[in-house]
Amino acid sequence: MLEQVGSLVGSPWIYAVVALSVLLDVFLPVLPSGVLVITAATAAAAGSAADVPDILVLIVCAATASVMGDLVAYRLAWRGGDRLDRAISRSRRLTTAQERLGTALARGGGALVVLARFAPAGRSVVSLGAGAAHRRARDFLPWSALAGLVWAAYSVALGYFGAHWLGASWLATAVSVGALFGAGAGAAYLVRRQPRASGVS
Repeated sequence: MLEQVGSLVGSPWIYAVVALSVLLDVFLPVLPSGVLVITAATAAAAGSAADVPDILVLIVCAATASVMGDLVAYRLAWRGGDRLDRAISRSRRLTTAQERLGTALARGGGALVVLARFAPAGRSVVSLGAGAAHRRARDFLPWSALAGLVWAAYSVALGYFGAHWLGASWLATAVSVGALFGAGAGAAYLVRRQPRASGVS
């Protein structure tokens, strides 16, 4: 993958590929968007000043695509009607996430939204849950933007600094991806530990 992404370095297509992957993985959580962002950042760190994509633009691109994907999922769930409500009610995970998210947003806190961005499929659960519960966009979207920015900056930093410390190699990519998965496992654990009654502060 590093060689394939590296062939896109220096072309605007690298941003389009990253944006499309990040936007779609709210619907298809199996897409390796985090791995792609890390690999692009690793390839960027390995290039010269003439052909490296701008790291800040890469962060903004990934963060913007993350928020746009959340917004699309949110709006679709908002309009999903009774069928989506029934589907959520049949899933204990979705029901619990919806309850916790509602409590967190009602109390002005959104740490759950940020944590869920790192947890496997957490972004999908939170975005769909917020829309299905008809939470106000002004309560949800600012936290979605913060979550996307934090996730994008963390992912790019892993790839970029990993390449500088370990060299632009598969080892650097593997270590960076492992750190991303580690953050995801930690986030999933913290989300499960959130008390239902007290919400998120």
